[in-house]
Amino acid sequence: MPERPVDLPAALAWASSEVGSPVVASDPLEGGLTSTMLALQHADGNESVLRLMTNEPWRTHGAELTARERDAQLAMAGTPVPAPTSLALDADGTVAGVAAHLMSRLPGSATGTPDDRAIRAMADLLATVHAQRPPHPFRTFQSWAWEAKRVVPDWTRHPRAWERAFEVLAGPAPAYEPTFLHRDFSHRNLLWSGGAISGVVDWVETSTGPAWLDAAHAASNLAVAHDDERALAFLEAYADAAGGCGDAYWLVMDAVGFLPPPGRPPMFGRPEHLARLDAWLLEVVAQVG
Repeated sequence: MPERPVDLPAALAWASSEVGSPVVASDPLEGGLTSTMLALQHADGNESVLRLMTNEPWRTHGAELTARERDAQLAMAGTPVPAPTSLALDADGTVAGVAAHLMSRLPGSATGTPDDRAIRAMADLLATVHAQRPPHPFRTFQSWAWEAKRVVPDWTRHPRAWERAFEVLAGPAPAYEPTFLHRDFSHRNLLWSGGAISGVVDWVETSTGPAWLDAAHAASNLAVAHDDERALAFLEAYADAAGGCGDAYWLVMDAVGFLPPPGRPPMFGRPEHLARLDAWLLEVVAQVG
């Protein structure tokens, strides 16, 4: 059966009704891999953000993903974690043809190249996220380093490092204390205002799992987008904030998770990004005992 086309006018009318004020402008927000993200302005001066789960394979799982994001935002309400407020949810896509989540718009914007102060703020905030205890546990985390991905990439300069990474992941995972995870925590999902973090967005993957996996994902994103030095500085700052280092197994798992499934291009396909991922994988494999 062909997919139902996305009905944007219906989605905007729904958002107008839920906020209680007509949408007078909608502008795309950059950076979303899974969804169409729209910044909405309402006639009464309020602003909101509308997530439409338009992109596959996430569209197929849109009901689960948007419901999880709603639940995570509700769990963060009243905590020190600056998450958006969930305003309305159409998980089944009844209105627009795809799952839709309407939420408040937080102040701030994405940062450019994180400096030492920003990296410390990121680490402190992640430790704060991990200190939260939602009233109901979220799903157990999913590894993104699927076995089907474990093929030495043809662009690597360090094939033996990738082989070693796959060997590590084929073994047993270390024990861990179940912790509340954002699960996609990175500089890409943070908003900044006045030199401070004003928002943590994109809660669709919220899970329960090893805290160090969240830290590993933030570090991998810094390494791929910028350099190993910032990634390592973040891990050091997080270890200081959280009171101890984690197992390098989780660093390896996250780095391998950046490989694409068979037959698909890399998520970060620019040559410099692949080179940085290659260098980061070499770095984290060297940390495995």
